[in-house]
Amino acid sequence: MPTSPNDPTNETPPASTSTRAILATAVAAIAIAIAIAMAFAMPTFVSRLFRPFSSTGARLGIAADGAGGGVTIPDGAEKATLAAGCFWGVEHMYRKHFGSKGLYDARVGYTGGDLNNPSYRAVCGGRTGHAESLQLHYDPTQITYRQILEFFYRLHDPTTANRQGPDTGPQYRSAIYYHDEAQEKTAREVTRQANEQWYKGAVVTEVAPAGRWWDAEDYHQQYLHHNPAGYECPTHFLRSFPPLQ
Repeated sequence: MPTSPNDPTNETPPASTSTRAILATAVAAIAIAIAIAMAFAMPTFVSRLFRPFSSTGARLGIAADGAGGGVTIPDGAEKATLAAGCFWGVEHMYRKHFGSKGLYDARVGYTGGDLNNPSYRAVCGGRTGHAESLQLHYDPTQITYRQILEFFYRLHDPTTANRQGPDTGPQYRSAIYYHDEAQEKTAREVTRQANEQWYKGAVVTEVAPAGRWWDAEDYHQQYLHHNPAGYECPTHFLRSFPPLQ
């Protein structure tokens, strides 16, 4: 029997079309949920590639011989400058270990290069000659330079040239930048001992005079304190070695 043109049943889509629409909506919702979950589970080293460049944090000091960030360094303090890969983890480990043992300040920055006032983006390009570095100011009556260097050789892998873990490029090199003859003597002695006793002759750490220091941008300072889930290089952990002889 023919139906009337006004019969409302004529406006109802076939059951198969309705089912397909429902399934398409469900699939889309699942896809969105998976994408969100993957974003939160993204490897932290990937987030390191993008997050720093988008920050609007201001640049702090550009001081070769003083501390930035408003920290007052007392007379008699001594300074150590090191490079051991991604400076976020290096700074975090020194603060955690020496923070209550005579460490006045720890600043991340750039040294060992030729470009004045380098930016993080420029240094990451690997063409400025700078290393991501850490500069410590400490009380020499509570911490010795040798202790700082022995800790340095425990916390990273000094056997990989221009690389720490997945981070590659000259900016991630292992280096000790000494500030006087006494530091140079200690740096070369500890490096020799660590090379012979801990790393079987494979150490490639650079030992060189300290050059001009440039503070890194504000958002890099104490990065892992402010971003506890931030990237940490997998080679940054304390190794269990016997005492150096």
